[in-house]
Amino acid sequence: MIREEIQKSIAKAIHLHFGKIDIPDFSVEVPENPEHGDYSTNAALLLAKQLKKSPLEIASAIAEELRTKNLELRTAVVPPGFINFWVSEKFLLKSLGNMLKEPETWGQIKIGRGKTVVVEYSSPNIAKPLGVHHLRSTIIGQAIINLLRAAGFKAVSLSFPGDWGTQFGLLIAAYKQWGNPEKIKQHPIDEMLNLYVRYSQAAKEDPRLLDEGRREFKKLEEGDPENHKLWKWFLDESLRDFEKVYRLLGVKIEHTIGESFYEPELKNIIQNALDRGLAQRGEDDSVVVPIPGSDTPEIIQKSDGATIYTTRELAAIRHRIKEWKADQILYVAANQQPFHLEQVFRSAELLGYAHAGQLKHVKFGMMLGSEGKKFATREGKLIPLLEVLNEAISRSRAVVEQLNPDLPEEKKAEVAKTVGIGAVKYFDLSHNRLSDIIFDWESMLNLQGASAPYLQYTHARLKSILRKVKADQRETVRGLTRMSGAPLDEMEHRLLTAVLRLPEVVEDALKDYTPNALANYLYGLAQLANEFYHSHPVMQEKDQIKRDLRAVLVAGVVLTLSKGLAMLGIEAPEEM
Repeated sequence: MIREEIQKSIAKAIHLHFGKIDIPDFSVEVPENPEHGDYSTNAALLLAKQLKKSPLEIASAIAEELRTKNLELRTAVVPPGFINFWVSEKFLLKSLGNMLKEPETWGQIKIGRGKTVVVEYSSPNIAKPLGVHHLRSTIIGQAIINLLRAAGFKAVSLSFPGDWGTQFGLLIAAYKQWGNPEKIKQHPIDEMLNLYVRYSQAAKEDPRLLDEGRREFKKLEEGDPENHKLWKWFLDESLRDFEKVYRLLGVKIEHTIGESFYEPELKNIIQNALDRGLAQRGEDDSVVVPIPGSDTPEIIQKSDGATIYTTRELAAIRHRIKEWKADQILYVAANQQPFHLEQVFRSAELLGYAHAGQLKHVKFGMMLGSEGKKFATREGKLIPLLEVLNEAISRSRAVVEQLNPDLPEEKKAEVAKTVGIGAVKYFDLSHNRLSDIIFDWESMLNLQGASAPYLQYTHARLKSILRKVKADQRETVRGLTRMSGAPLDEMEHRLLTAVLRLPEVVEDALKDYTPNALANYLYGLAQLANEFYHSHPVMQEKDQIKRDLRAVLVAGVVLTLSKGLAMLGIEAPEEM
């Protein structure tokens, strides 16, 4: 990474001039104004107090050391003590050549080598369709998995579906009273949801139905063959339905381990916590884990002897760390759950299942409807995610018709699916995950703004140039680097420098698990590429050297867009 090389050069220059001093954690950033350089550092400002010198004096000394020791960087010192850097054209072209020589590994970094991160995301309840409220967890979680792998981590993708608890006793009771096997075979999720809703509403009028549901769940817990068979049927149908939506989304979750998996371990966990004095019985005979500094102990067993979701979460933490030797477990879950997860994390630490900092809540805001209201309900009912995705594909068909009406019908359908799914994903990932976002079809499918269709169309248009040029890009770069003098003008320099920042952006996106850093970078790159496309035509250029240079720059942009979009889980079509 260029930024990393600059950081090393600055640190070396500081030691050469000022001796072996403690160097503060300085930044190397990309200036908003390109006239201020490719990169800029605040190192001199941070050293001023320690060295008892003016920032300008320190910056000038560092810049002078760099001028004599590093031929790849041009520097300028500006008040009150920043150092701006321009990377040499020779170094940029050499880096481009290396990138095009090994396109498979472009954008990958090594900060995660030897580390394992488990990411829990999506995690729907069975017997219900994946709803639109699962969208953010699913998309953000998968993007984080992709980024972790690009950074060299062993990333374990995991869903923890809700497949256990009293609600399944209610569903079993409802099926025994009103269920129709043929209806469930034809429309399994819809029929299961209808049965559950019908039974829950009836229970409001007749509370005895709730007792009946609890009895059915108790029978399930005790291993009743009929109830276990029904539960397994509901589970298998639900997982098949989830997988259908995941395939459409391009989401690949390697491990699906539900709450029921941990049921055999729960009594041992509770008894062990009691024996070690880490848990205690309450006045109502429940079992709680007192948490230092918290007024609310964490319940791990109810007064009637039943376990709860928290107990299963603790068992899951113990299993994940043991099974995968996880250095960290990330929970991609909504903003509304911080207290619950914090209590679970503290409990896991007290029980010795995890150490401080090993468990992290990756929060995200709500998806809101067009009027700023909660988007997850429609007349009190869940909105299936599949409906939203199919609507996105349908609307994208109009975009494809507008761009390329002559495409074969089969190709139009394929591109519409790629654009529609990409539009939904990019719209989510381009926002900071902590923010609430308002669902907006117009912004999502805008060909002129920050959207997947804009990025995808840019990629497809530049790809068509490469098909026409048919140049050997690696040989072209080698030829350009052998030339005396730099063949890059200001726009070409800016574009190439932007292309080469992809590995740095991957690193930045993982600092706080913010995929929007990558999404926004790709949008900026696409804007710059379109500006370049209009001001620096490739096919019309008569000068062979300039034409070759522009072709390899286009190749660099195409590769970077496709790699970056893939990390976000978005396809980059060859044509649109």
